[in-house]
Amino acid sequence: MQDSELLQEGLAIMGLGMGFVFVFLTVLVISVTLMSKLIGRFQPLPTPAAPGSQGGRAPARADTDAEVQAVISAAVHRYRSSRLN
Repeated sequence: MQDSELLQEGLAIMGLGMGFVFVFLTVLVISVTLMSKLIGRFQPLPTPAAPGSQGGRAPARADTDAEVQAVISAAVHRYRSSRLN
């Protein structure tokens, strides 16, 4: 085969491969968009709860946050003290 024939054949294979990838990605984007619309139709987003409806949950969360902060502080203190020795 001549060099020009090999180059033509290579370009044809490259064009075929790039075309296949383009078509595949286009179909993928369309299918993901359609699935997103279907899910949005059959299962809508939940409505946010009113701020006053949580009731007694706020103090429990504050206690948990304080406990987590204490644990993190203790861990940082222990790490720093072990690195200095």
